Amino acid sequence: MGIIITIAILVIVVVFIALTIKIVPQQRVGVVERLGKFHRLLTPGLNILVPIIDQVRIYHDLRIQQANVPPQTVITKDNVQVQIDTIIFYQVVGPEQATYGISDYVYGVRNISTATMRQIIGKLELDETLSGREKISSEIRIALDEATEKWGVRIERVEVIDIQPPLDIQEAMDKQMKAERTKRAVVLEAEAAKQDMILRAEGDKQSKILKAEGDKEARIRQAEGMRQAQELEAQGEAKAIHAIAEAEKIRIELLRTAGLDENVLAYRSFEALMEVAKGPANKVFIPTSAIETLGSIGAIGEMFKLKKMD
Repeated sequence: MGIIITIAILVIVVVFIALTIKIVPQQRVGVVERLGKFHRLLTPGLNILVPIIDQVRIYHDLRIQQANVPPQTVITKDNVQVQIDTIIFYQVVGPEQATYGISDYVYGVRNISTATMRQIIGKLELDETLSGREKISSEIRIALDEATEKWGVRIERVEVIDIQPPLDIQEAMDKQMKAERTKRAVVLEAEAAKQDMILRAEGDKQSKILKAEGDKEARIRQAEGMRQAQELEAQGEAKAIHAIAEAEKIRIELLRTAGLDENVLAYRSFEALMEVAKGPANKVFIPTSAIETLGSIGAIGEMFKLKKMD
């Protein structure tokens, strides 16, 4: 009897301790009811309860949770049935409201998400639906936030995972996509051919311009060379004429020194001018004083003939 009593006491103590001491893990809270009425929340760590009087109604996970919404078949504005699969990320921020505000907030979130999705898709055409995932997700999240605020649940994110139109629509879209790709390829090929022709024409144009510039430069250089050659030739002829004139001047001075008269000197000067005129230069400038003595050329010639006969 003593052993039985001891065991019974130990069992009672263990049960009492289990009902009294509650250890709550991190990021979890417990809702405590006292005599059926909400009393307080159990925070992470060690918590003491009054046995039998206090009871833990439910534990809530405060981490971000996800709820998969079953694929829903909805009708678009242009009467096309599409199947949409979504996923919702939520977090419990008010454990008391999540316990007493709704019986099952996950089920409520799914139902509101489905109803909101039908309303949104009903206002959109198929093309807008396929390209408007972000818009659909945003509007569903806004609608859920308004409803779940009283439930102590915050909607973090809504993602539209997949949108599937009917099979015949998919086939038509595939054909349209192939046609668009073919069209785009043809356009790109034509654009490439156009660019090639433009580049070739530009290259030919530049080649002709460079060739014309080269010919022009060559002609300019050739003309410049001819001009310089003519200048050098004229300078050479001028120097030659000057040298001949200087030599003739010296000769005449020598003749004067020898005692010859002016008529002989004029005749000799005329002979020198004749020799100069035989050169490449076709113009000879005769001083005015020399022209006056040209009238006596015949007499001078006769004089030289008489000297030769002597």
